[in-house]
Formats: sequence, C-alpha cells, structure tokens
Amino acid sequence: MGLELEWLLYHRADPTRPLSTADLDLARHAGDVLTTGRLTVEPGGQLELSSEPFSDPALGLRRIDADVSAFRAALQPTGLELAGLGLDPHRPPNRLLDLPRYAAMERYFDRGGPAGRTMMCSTAAVQINLDVGEDVATRWDLLHALVPVLIAAFANSPVATGPGRGTRSGRAAVWAAIDPARTRPARTDGALETADPRAAWAEYALAAPVLCIRTEGPDWSAPPGLTFREWLRGRGPRPVTLADLEYHLTTLFPPVRPRGHLELRVVDAQRTEADAAAALALAWVLCTDPTATDAAREALEPVPADPHVLARARRTAMADTELATAAEGCFAAAIGAIDRLAAPGLRPVLESFVARYVERGRCPADDTLDAWSAGRDLEAEIAGGEQPCPASRAS
Repeated sequence: MGLELEWLLYHRADPTRPLSTADLDLARHAGDVLTTGRLTVEPGGQLELSSEPFSDPALGLRRIDADVSAFRAALQPTGLELAGLGLDPHRPPNRLLDLPRYAAMERYFDRGGPAGRTMMCSTAAVQINLDVGEDVATRWDLLHALVPVLIAAFANSPVATGPGRGTRSGRAAVWAAIDPARTRPARTDGALETADPRAAWAEYALAAPVLCIRTEGPDWSAPPGLTFREWLRGRGPRPVTLADLEYHLTTLFPPVRPRGHLELRVVDAQRTEADAAAALALAWVLCTDPTATDAAREALEPVPADPHVLARARRTAMADTELATAAEGCFAAAIGAIDRLAAPGLRPVLESFVARYVERGRCPADDTLDAWSAGRDLEAEIAGGEQPCPASRAS
C-alpha cells in the first residue's frame, strides 16, 4: 500500500497572500528532510508527498508521520505553513507551474467553465494506493462502493452558505463540476456496469477526450473533442504511439484509478496525518479481511455510489442518516478485523476518528463550519494566527 498526502501551502502570517515561485523553492528545499517518498508540486503550489510502497500499515504510517513532522519543522523558519484542507478558502486559483501539460490542461478545462482551474490550483486530497489483491474485481467493486462513505466521513473542505450550513466537501463538488468523461467512475461501461475492471478501464480510456498531445514545442493542446479511440483510428494530428496511450492514462481522474495498483482519489486533505492514516486503514482493512469485506458490503448496500448519493455525500456528509449508518458499519467492521489481521497499531487512529466524528454524525468540515459560525477561522487558529470570520466562502 501507499499514501499520497497533499497540502495547501500558506504564508503563516497572511493566508490570503499569493504564493510565488520563490516560496515553492523554499518549500522544496525544506522537503529535503523527507525520507519516505517523493515531494512534488501541483500547479497552484500545493505540495504532495507520495510515499514509497509499504507492506506493514502501522509501521509505514508511523514513518510517514515522523517524516511529515520533520518537514513541518523545516518549513517553520520560512514563514510557510502546510494546511490540510481540501479546498483553498482564502485565495483564488493561480497557476504557478508554467509547463506545457498544465497550460494545455488549463485550456482544456476552461472550455467547461471555471471549475477546472479551481481543481488544478486550489484543491488537495489524500490518495490511498492499494495493490489489486488476489481478486481484482472484488477489490475494484468494494472500493467503488466505499466512495460515498469516504467522501462523507472525511469531508474537510466546507463552502459556507450560512451559520452551520454548507457543502462539506467543496473539493468533491469542484471535481463533480468538471469533464465527466475523465472524472466519472470507471466501473461503468457507458450506461451498463461491467464486472471486468480491465474491460471497464479500457473502454473508459478509449472514450475519454485527449487532454493534450506532447510535442517538441510549448503548445500541447489537443483538437477539441478528439477521443483516444478516434486518435487510434487516424483522426489525430499525427499517428498515436504507446507512449501517447501511457500519457493519456495519466490525464484520467476517476474516483478509483488503476495504475498497476488501485488509487483511491476521493478523500479530502486532512488536518492531521492521523486522520489521513484512518482513511488508509479503513480502506486497507476492509479490502484485506474477508469478514470485514462482507460486513462492509452489507453496510454499503443502501447507499449506491450514484450521482444523487455522491451529491448528498459532498453536501451534507455525515448529517445524512443513510451515509452515517453506512459509515458506522464500515468503521465497526474495520475495527473488528484488527485482531484477525494482527494490526494493533491501526486501532488508535480508527477509534480516535470514530469517537471524534463517526459516532457523533460529524466530519472534519463541521469543525470549520462551527468555527466560522462562532466568528473564528479554524485554519488560522491551527496556523497560530487570527483571522476574521468570512461571511461566505465559494469554490
């Protein structure tokens, strides 16, 4: 398994201050202390730590936690701060990376409205990576079924619409507003579900429009509407290559993405590494222990991952009774499997998250919404500063 942690990067003294390329250089230099993986920069200056694969979840998560603590300490003298939040509430989207891929991506998404730039420059997530297991179809189906519960339980990017109200996962709402041909679940083949992940993924990739075509020059724009299937059939600007297919796959962003392993892409960035660890622990245990798998399937049966349920998950999150009940069942199944898997190190992160959120019908976004309602900005408090409560936030 592996974990990818994304953060928004802020100036500690003023979260509204735009980042510069010099700020990114400082952050990269501070990242030299990392030992468990690779630090990369996203288009808007978000930082991402992609861990090395590990087989012992408790040991791997402890190493990541220690690594991130060292990274935060190395950032301290720079005045920069990592913020575990799924959607930037302070700054408008601003692309800092001037690379042909991102310029082409920006042009592509701009055809559909402003959500694409927001996704590129203002969102952050926790991405969970699991091997395919002995039965890839079973794991594929379970991870897709888990999507609404993971969105709801770990929602941490609120968009306020009044005291105590708002979209709990603004990040998920942004993703839902961009090109569905590359963001909808790949489990379905057109309008019909298929039990074969390979067939579903092949059809998905062939039907998706080409986002960019690499060239020697700076302009990688693809002809509007050109699908990869059409490019294979000779309708593109040049013959397609295997390298083009491999690159095309990196521009597809379904909730569960096959990459030799399975990448789960639906969890908002979390304020603490412990809460990110709870998300990975939940998914890993439910996929690994057969008894827990069966219990999770039963708990998830009332909440299919269709567009209506996903909309409820991102807006009301754990205030939705069906989603809360399903989440309780999934977490209970995972905690009940810890002894069978001989993974006692996972118990604290799961039980802590359950006590703070799941048992109370809450998600991390509710903490922020409560703070805003009380005239406080929780993110600023966590960063050690004080900011006035905004009247509203928008994605």
